[in-house]
Amino acid sequence: MNDDAHDVLREDPVMAGLIEHHDPFSEADWSEFERLCVSIINQQLSTASAAAVKERVFDLLAGGVTPDSVLAAEDAALREAGLSEMKVEYLRNAARAFQERDFTREGLADHSDAEVVERLTEIKGVGDWTARMYLLFVLEREDVLPLGDLAVRRGIEQLYGDGGELTRDEMREIAEAWRPYRSVATRYIWAAYESA
Repeated sequence: MNDDAHDVLREDPVMAGLIEHHDPFSEADWSEFERLCVSIINQQLSTASAAAVKERVFDLLAGGVTPDSVLAAEDAALREAGLSEMKVEYLRNAARAFQERDFTREGLADHSDAEVVERLTEIKGVGDWTARMYLLFVLEREDVLPLGDLAVRRGIEQLYGDGGELTRDEMREIAEAWRPYRSVATRYIWAAYESA
C-alpha cells in the first residue's frame, strides 16, 4: 500500500477514519487462477456461505487449485463441495480459458482496464463484477470502483448516506475524491462493512 494513496484518501474525513481502524490488505496470497475461482464461487452468495464453499472446494483440490485440477475433478465431488451445476461449468470454462490464454499479471500488464474486462467477460460465467474483482485483487489496478458489488454500495450508503439509499451516480460523485486510488478506498469500505 503506497503512501500516496493514504495521503489522497485522508483528504476525505470518512476515509481517514477507516484508515485508522482497518487493515484491508491481509488477503491470502492466491495465484491468478485461484483468485478467479474465488470470485466465481463468491458470485451471488453471502460472505459466510461463499467462504464455506471456497474452503470445501479448495480442500477437495488439495493438490493445488489449477486449471488441470479443476478439469480433472469429478462433477459430483464439486457439487458436493457446495457448487451449483452452473458454477461447476463456470470454473471449468475459466480453467480452459487459462490453459488457452495468458491471464497472468504479466500477460495482462499492457492491457487497459476496459480491455481486461472485455477479455475476461468472454469466458462464460465471468461477468463484469468478477472481472472487476480480478482487476482489483489480481492485477492490483489502483483505480477500480466496483459499484456492481452489493457490499460496496451498502458500505458507501452506511458511511456517506447515513444508511439511506444513494444512486450509483451519487456514489461515483463521492468516489471522485478517492481518485486515482478508488481500489484502495474500496478495500477500506469492504473492511468496514464486513466488521460492522
